Amino acid sequence: MADWIPAKVITNRHWNCDLFSLVLHANIEPFKAGQFTKLGLEIDGKMVQRAYSFVNPPSDNNIEIYATRVADGLLSPRLHALDSGDTVFISARANGYFTLNEVPDSEHLWLLATGTAIGPYLSILREADVWRRFRKVVLIHAVRYAADLSYQAEINELKARYPEQLIVQPFVSREPAPLSLPGRIPLAIADGMLERHIGLPLSPEKSQIMLCGNPEMVRETKAVLESMGFTKNLRRKPGQITMEHYW
Repeated sequence: MADWIPAKVITNRHWNCDLFSLVLHANIEPFKAGQFTKLGLEIDGKMVQRAYSFVNPPSDNNIEIYATRVADGLLSPRLHALDSGDTVFISARANGYFTLNEVPDSEHLWLLATGTAIGPYLSILREADVWRRFRKVVLIHAVRYAADLSYQAEINELKARYPEQLIVQPFVSREPAPLSLPGRIPLAIADGMLERHIGLPLSPEKSQIMLCGNPEMVRETKAVLESMGFTKNLRRKPGQITMEHYW
């Protein structure tokens, strides 16, 4: 059972008709960038809950969650409808191992996400550790439509702060979009398009890769990377692939 405490809604930012970000205030325990919490609401006498990653860095006083409204879902439509001053329940303790301290040192760090799974990367990128440890950081964000590319102001701020280190490459699969690559991440890796476009090699000797999002993307990308000599990162046997399924 989650250790539930009340969280006050500060803002609810709607990026489009389905994507939204809740900024909350609650006295939760300290967490690590990349971890997740749980939000819950009592519905028909039962606590309905779901896990969501922190978007904010641990140093931020407020909590930020990035989510999508599922039309027939029990919880997400109600979270989508919350307004400033409303209350939602949050787990006081964070969970998860999709954190930078679980990733071995390397020259390049590749952060690959689909949809709202960019959230934990935004938390990681707003901490100092990643910039000390890696010479280049590549953020790949794959969505269906250009309107789904949220947090552009925050990403541009990071690009301005770390212009020699951060490379950002969006993918938009269902329509042409400026500065975006078409198609899907696994295919772009398999045919070498991503490496050519970014201008960095994907090699086990120089690269650590974090995968987060759609389980199909994570599974297929892992298989492609393994065919290139990458291995899953385990505590007892360090590799180059660190993964998180987002549902």
